[in-house]
Amino acid sequence: MNRQNTTVVKLAETAILAALCYVVFTFLQIKIPVPGGDATSIHLGNAFCVLGALLLGGWYGGIAGAVGMTIADIMDPVYITVAPKTFVLKLCIGLITGLVAHRIAKINESTDRKYVFKWSIIASAAGLAFNVVADPLVGYFYKQFILGQPQQMAEVLAKMSAFATLFNGVISVILVGFLYNAVRPALIKMQILTIRPREAHHV
Repeated sequence: MNRQNTTVVKLAETAILAALCYVVFTFLQIKIPVPGGDATSIHLGNAFCVLGALLLGGWYGGIAGAVGMTIADIMDPVYITVAPKTFVLKLCIGLITGLVAHRIAKINESTDRKYVFKWSIIASAAGLAFNVVADPLVGYFYKQFILGQPQQMAEVLAKMSAFATLFNGVISVILVGFLYNAVRPALIKMQILTIRPREAHHV
């Protein structure tokens, strides 16, 4: 497959993952109301952003999460005002996950299942740990200084968001660890995922 065809395939796969992010966040979330008309939620949308980064690389996974979940925010009157924040944070989740998985661990150059499993978990945890810290922190400043929300309300939302984001992150790491390592052998067999093994890894 030439480079142009590979890019087209990756873009198509990115679109599918973006759609999954949108569907999972929009229809499977548990919304938790916050005083003042805001809300936070329990959801697994970030899991498919991370899954995309493991399968396709940081940029493609990040774009899938950013596009899918930003559209979900735009379509929801409760979240529409935070759509720009969502785009940036989801892109960062993908980039960090991809950095650890593909630049540091180079999981697409290994056929060692234990090595790949370990680093897929570490990479997922790295991307989602960033989100656990950044989402409530950025949300606090965004709500207060960009949207002009009173400080007390912004603090309440940030605290509730921190707990929800931590819960989402833990569940997402477990889910992604299972999904990625379950589908990886099948994708390699179908030549959708290309592995270029070098020497054995001992990290």
